[in-house]
Amino acid sequence: MAGRDLRALFSSNDRGMATTEAFTNRQLQWELIAAALAEHLRHTADRGFDVEDLEAPRNNLIVFHGVGGIGKTTLSRKLENALAGAEHRPAQWGEPTWSGERILPVRIDLARSANTDFEQLVLTIRAALAELGRPLPAFDLALRRYWEQQHPGESLEEYLRRGGLVGRFGKAMPQQMQAALADVAQALLLPGSVGTAVGAVAGSLTRALRDRRQTVRALSGCARLADLLEAEPDLEALSFYPHLLAWELAQLPADKRVTPVVLLDTFEDVGDRTHRDLERLIQRVVWLMPNAFFIVTGRSRLQWAEPALQGQLDYTGPAAWPGLAATAVVPAARTAATGAARSGGRQVLVGDFSPEDCDDYLARRLARDGQPLINAEIRQIITDRSHGLPLYLDLAVMRFLEIRRTGREPVPADFDHDFGALIARTLSDLTPEERHVLRSVALLDAFDLALATRAAGMLHEAPAMRLIERPFVRESAFGLWPYHLHGLIRSTVRNADDQADDRWSPRDWHQAAERALAALGEQWTTGTGRDRMLLVSCLRQGLVLARDFRLELGWLTEAAWSYVSDSVWEPLAPPTRPESASMETAADALVELLSTLARRQHEHREHTADRLAAVTGTGLLPADLHEMAVYYLAKVQRDLGRSGASRRDMQLVADGGGRLAPAARRGLAHLARLAGDFPTAYDTARTLGWEGRHHRVEGDIWWPHGDMNRSATAYEAARLEAEQHGVAGERATSQAQRAFVLAFTNPERADDEIELARHLITGLNLRQTGHTIEIATLVRDAGTQTDLEDRARILREEIHTSGITHAAAALELAMCFHHAVLDNDHAFTTAIARLRDLPQGGDHAYYVDIAHFMAGLSLNGASGARWLDGGQPTRNRWRTLVTARREYLRNAR
Repeated sequence: MAGRDLRALFSSNDRGMATTEAFTNRQLQWELIAAALAEHLRHTADRGFDVEDLEAPRNNLIVFHGVGGIGKTTLSRKLENALAGAEHRPAQWGEPTWSGERILPVRIDLARSANTDFEQLVLTIRAALAELGRPLPAFDLALRRYWEQQHPGESLEEYLRRGGLVGRFGKAMPQQMQAALADVAQALLLPGSVGTAVGAVAGSLTRALRDRRQTVRALSGCARLADLLEAEPDLEALSFYPHLLAWELAQLPADKRVTPVVLLDTFEDVGDRTHRDLERLIQRVVWLMPNAFFIVTGRSRLQWAEPALQGQLDYTGPAAWPGLAATAVVPAARTAATGAARSGGRQVLVGDFSPEDCDDYLARRLARDGQPLINAEIRQIITDRSHGLPLYLDLAVMRFLEIRRTGREPVPADFDHDFGALIARTLSDLTPEERHVLRSVALLDAFDLALATRAAGMLHEAPAMRLIERPFVRESAFGLWPYHLHGLIRSTVRNADDQADDRWSPRDWHQAAERALAALGEQWTTGTGRDRMLLVSCLRQGLVLARDFRLELGWLTEAAWSYVSDSVWEPLAPPTRPESASMETAADALVELLSTLARRQHEHREHTADRLAAVTGTGLLPADLHEMAVYYLAKVQRDLGRSGASRRDMQLVADGGGRLAPAARRGLAHLARLAGDFPTAYDTARTLGWEGRHHRVEGDIWWPHGDMNRSATAYEAARLEAEQHGVAGERATSQAQRAFVLAFTNPERADDEIELARHLITGLNLRQTGHTIEIATLVRDAGTQTDLEDRARILREEIHTSGITHAAAALELAMCFHHAVLDNDHAFTTAIARLRDLPQGGDHAYYVDIAHFMAGLSLNGASGARWLDGGQPTRNRWRTLVTARREYLRNAR
């Protein structure tokens, strides 16, 4: 459905441009309404339904709430048209189940700009019912009495004309009211002109009703009419008159029956959480007209089902409004087909447009010769920036036309833009304290009440509690912090040109960032136990704040050490620094350091080395964090086969005596082992202790000697020690190595060890450990699997992508074992050649020796490795592993 978009039409001289007010499909909302209205019609048609029952629960409304600009008013207007008749209903919405029932839609805009007061609301409903073509005497008499008392000398017809109701509904209502008055006067046999005798008619009718006279038996069925006619005709009494209207509708004959559907739009302008006077009157209308159906659209969900409002409103609590209770709230993504509406949920969050809907909206909004005026590239940029908010799309269209008025054609870069108008729409109905909290939490990806309050610098949580009820605050039940701002609202509040009266200065934003960073630090430091999720979540938000606002590191230093200590490497995912941007602060360097350490599990080690070298070259980090960068650079250099550079940096860290000195000494032991200097590596391992992972280093030394059982025992001790200290990454790595060495000796036992390793690595970003597990499966299957070469080829490509040379060496050694078991000389020769060709820089040279030991071949030029117990015992152990596997396979057949 589309109409003329007058704003766009009057924004351009291009008469060939077609401007349509595009309406993007809201089929899910229509299905919810169709189901709820069908249920309402079934309820009112039931024989047990009593329109005068004032105690029964009410389920005669549905609420659509959402952020400003989400399209609630457009939805309300389209619903009014769709309910008016099939010719106005989009074809994709489908035929409703109440076909044949007479529906009368009445839309009332409660926006402040519409200047709708309670009197006008009641008159609008009555004016719409003039379509029935008959008086509604009980209501009409009461309303006429109210009017003459509250508006003496003012013509009701003139008032309706000024308010636009005559234009909408015609002149029939005053005439019907006059006829009702005349009919009652005649029934009571009153003399004179009824036009000036409303009071007398009301008094006589009241006495007649009390006396149960037969002359007024048509009205005597309305049990509360006499009470209402006796009450002072003020605004309070007027709010109860809709009961008379509901009663009159219930008296209509079956062929004249009609169900009013009252659409109350912009409900947020009714009042606030303190001043509920108008809301109380409107709620009475809904309660007293149980045979009417109400569709409420506004920014916030209705609170009528909350018992705490007792005394502020007449009808409160979940028993009164079961469909409005918090447990009955349904998201817009739920459809009527799921039973959401039928189960009672009547609070619906109006969701954002899908990317497809956004593109469709922009394509149809402006066109020339049937083709979209906004090209696909610009539409994509606008869609991405909009986060699905229709108001943003509308503002982007007007910006498109504004740029064209300057004489140039818009380009995609013109729409990498935030609109200040979104701030005005968002802040318009917030209190000053709520606005302050909103700006504060715009600095955070996610938050809870305590974090929001602390970031705002407030001593009480009430403003944050009110804010989280707003539709632009989304809730996730699975996050550490349950709340987050709508993406576009957050971006706009932080980045747009804010012209609000209480806008923040750069210093205000900086102070808020300091408060938010401190609040995150407090949550982490006061957390109980080793809460990894809390640590990573605080780091993710804290790093961005420190970087963007150039803050001191503070607690981030200690948190960084905690992050690396577990060797888990969850992605921290702050927005990445552009390649061309220089690091200028310690926060810049720390973000780059930790992001690089996490990313190294997913990129080539060469790239990691370049980034770490850049960090160490800045000199921006404090001494202990600089040491961290140097140590991990040394590890990457070792992975790349740059043993000299790695040894230099490891020695630097070891000599510094800092936190990573034991790890650096372990690194030196590894370098000695890779070079074949096993005595030095072994002597160093015995001095390392837990901090230097002594058991794992010993296991790394024993397996090249072919002593797999001794190596497996060391790795098991390393895994158990890691469990005691709660270091998940070390535990997984030690178990992967244990699975690898046991795969040489016992394939059946290796199955369980490999399975345990895979379990322990779940959720961890440890690429090298993952390679080790896959190599273990190749060793386990050596001599049996026909697809071993294919699996090895795939793994070889993955290892090449990572740049980890010792993983490549271990893979080729595993393939040498496979071919030695099969006694396949040609394949063994190819495998050993591949092993020799690895760019190891002198490391792993003894792997070629081991390959010869496996096959029982003599060595023409040994590597010069210094074996702990000599070369011959090592040769014998490796050859025994091959012959034992052959024997195992023969027995297995």
